[in-house]
Formats: sequence, structure tokens, C-alpha cells
Amino acid sequence: MGTRTGAAAGPKTVAKVLVTALATVPVLAVSATAAGAQTAPGAPAVDEKTGPVSFANIASVRLGGDPQHGGALITETQRSPLTPGQSRLGTDRVAVPKDDSERKTFGGNYEIDLGKYARPAESPYPAGVASRDHQVVATLEGTNVPSASAETNYALRDNTRGGAKPVDNTVLVLEGARTAVDCAAPGKVSGSTSLARLWVRGEDDQLRQAAMPGGGNSLRLANLRMGAPGEVPGASAKTTRSDVVVSRVTAFDQLVKQDGWRSGDVTAQAGWRLQITTHAHDDNDTQLQDVQTTIVLGGASCSIPKNFTPNAAGGTGTGATTQQPSVPTEVPAGYLGAAAAPSDDLRVPLGVGLLGGGLVFGSLAIVFGRRRSARSRGE
Repeated sequence: MGTRTGAAAGPKTVAKVLVTALATVPVLAVSATAAGAQTAPGAPAVDEKTGPVSFANIASVRLGGDPQHGGALITETQRSPLTPGQSRLGTDRVAVPKDDSERKTFGGNYEIDLGKYARPAESPYPAGVASRDHQVVATLEGTNVPSASAETNYALRDNTRGGAKPVDNTVLVLEGARTAVDCAAPGKVSGSTSLARLWVRGEDDQLRQAAMPGGGNSLRLANLRMGAPGEVPGASAKTTRSDVVVSRVTAFDQLVKQDGWRSGDVTAQAGWRLQITTHAHDDNDTQLQDVQTTIVLGGASCSIPKNFTPNAAGGTGTGATTQQPSVPTEVPAGYLGAAAAPSDDLRVPLGVGLLGGGLVFGSLAIVFGRRRSARSRGE
């Protein structure tokens, strides 16, 4: 298949970053009647802080190997309503990044395609993989059971490869990827991941199918012709390579999430996780630094209290009656969560589309340690 296991030999130095400047901006107010949310008027509400809840996210990225000083770019996260209903991601989200603000934060080199493309010539997928909309939804059932799922085709591109067509820059494809969680009762929670086909552009630089190990096993890919998400000064595309580990999310802390994304007494989670280590080398094949990037695709979770009992279908349940949920059912893209920076850092929500405060390759000043200072789809 053109892939092999193991990591590239040679010394490794993980790049550490320090954000030196961030502008303070007001927190963006979000309406409780977020687009894509459908609730049952007059239904009894679950408790906002401790009641059953689910979350679903199409794609999120952590930049840097140190969670305390790295950054994160998080797309719109769906939260189940407080009354029976669902929150669904709009079809206008077809890629990460989706605009210049996200592109500057992500670094400018990578693109994750996850929705429909306009014309066949713009396809980032191998021949035979159809254009499709994603299905990303967080639900509170009439029984107050929370569930969530995310399903689509994902393509990870490195646009510095300079291919003539989008697919020429595609390094990894998860075709028919689906993640789902369900929390029916304290002893009956589940999280699942499934995949129709996995495609990898291996050491021979051909995009081919690869077998994804079952269970909790990971797929390790070495020496892929792939650079970092952003510019590394002095790095050469000819000698820079990346190792990728593809695995399933098995713990809540493995999700890349905002502050508002909470767990509970009993929690289930799911998602596809890509851990990328880029070994940046110069023209003389001298190693400059390693760059760590983590991508979670289709992240989802559901949580319930330890004494949770589902309501009978059509039952009244308990709690206050509300016409609309009192919390947003969609957390906007780019909200910086506590997991992305320590409490004494400048953590600034920048509104829809941009998350600042981490490993930003173009728009903010950053300082690397010594020797570490280091298009898109035709919009």
C-alpha cells in the first residue's frame, strides 16, 4: 500500500511556542435560538449544568504538542437542546479553514474537506468518491436520552505539494466516516466509529487504500510527503516528511473542545484522531524541528447523571417548562476553550471563524526557542 509503520530516525525537538501579542475582543453573544436547532415548545427542560447532554463537532485541530501553550481551531459545535429536539450543523461548512481568518490561524498549508464540492474538477477525493453533505447532529430524545453523530467524507490536503488538481494535494481520505454516541442509561452508554474506506498517499506518493486496524488499534504511517500546517522558516518540501497516527477517540480528554463542551457522571465519546509529527528539514536534509498537530474528525460525546432514568416516550418528565433552551445549541467556531490554554494565558474568544492564542504561523507574533523560529478551493 506504500505505507509502513514506525517513526523516522534522527533527533527530535518538539517546537514550543509563546504567543507574544493578542488583541482583547469582547465575547460574542450567541442567541439561544441558534440556526439548525429544532426543539419541542412547551416540553419540560433538563438541567443545564448536570442534566443529559450531547455534543457533536465536524472537525477540530490542536496546534503544537503542548496543550498548555499550543492553540486550537474548533469548528461550530452542536449541543443538544434542553428540551427534546436536535441541533444540526449547517451545510455552509464544507472545509477547514473556511475563510481567511481561519486560514491564518490554521497556518495556510493544510485544508480539511468535509462537505460538497462545486465541480468534479475541484474534488479532493479519489475517483469514485461522491460529493456529499455532512450530517452532524446533537439530539435530546423525547425520553431525554442524549445522542450525537457525525458522518461525512474527509480529505486532508497539504496544498504546499503544488499539485495541479486538489486531489493531487490530498494526503489522507476517510471515506464514509461515521461516529456516534448514545447514553440510554448509566449502564448502557456507547460510542462507535466506522469507516467505509481509508486512503493514504504513501511513500511512493500514490493515493491508495489502506486497512484500518479494528478495535482500539492504531494505524501508523511513516515518511509521508507532507509538511507542517504553517511555514517553518528554512524548511524544504523536498526533505520534510511527516509521520501520522490514525486512531479512534477513546477518552473524553482526547477531544478538542470548547469550555462549554462538558462531561457528566457517565460519559461516552467517539471520534477519529490524527496525530501528525512533521520532521522539518532544510535543503541539506538537516533537521530543523518537529511540529506536532492533532486533528479530531467527527468528535462527539453524550453525558448523563449517575441516577438518570429515561422518561417514558411522551411522558412529562421533570424540570421547568421552557419555550426555547436557555443555552445556545450551537457554539460558534473558534471559541477558545480552557483545554487550549492555561488560565493565566490570554484566552480571547474572537467570534465566529477564528481562534487565536496558540501556534499561529502567520497572523500573530510567536517566539520559538533557538533554532526553532522556525489555494484553498479557489475562493
